[in-house]
Amino acid sequence: IVRQLGYMTLGTRLKRIGERLQAQTQTLISEQDSPEAGSVNSPVLAALWRNGPLSIGELTEAIGQSQPGITRMVGKLKARGLAEIVADPVDRRVSRVTLTSAGKDLVRRLEEGAWQTVEAAVTDACEGLSGSLLEQLGQLEDRLAARPLPRRLRVRVKAR
Repeated sequence: IVRQLGYMTLGTRLKRIGERLQAQTQTLISEQDSPEAGSVNSPVLAALWRNGPLSIGELTEAIGQSQPGITRMVGKLKARGLAEIVADPVDRRVSRVTLTSAGKDLVRRLEEGAWQTVEAAVTDACEGLSGSLLEQLGQLEDRLAARPLPRRLRVRVKAR
């Protein structure tokens, strides 16, 4: 029914595709021996890696998610020993999130492995989509259902 309702349910459809991509991405990351990263946390890890220590507000802006969501993600990373919260050296009233040594090691592994794998699999799923936005979303949904990201990776690796 969501497909049939077209643009009226675009948000629901995008959310559903996003959830499917996140779940399949998590499978890929876990298969790459980096389950502690979590597909949901990858944007936070990448933002901290590329930009250095950031406040929760800066992370919220950089990633485009809500402050409560970012705070939860940071809490999970902190609990896993991948991030820590430190006082800003210039303004001690401001707290910044920074990667720990373990967090930096994880991001290096992710950049060399899982993130490249995810990029290749999603690129494969999206390659050659055509038509209107709704038609492209339908094609992507069908492709992800027929051949999830982890299966796409295996096919690409075997083809090399």
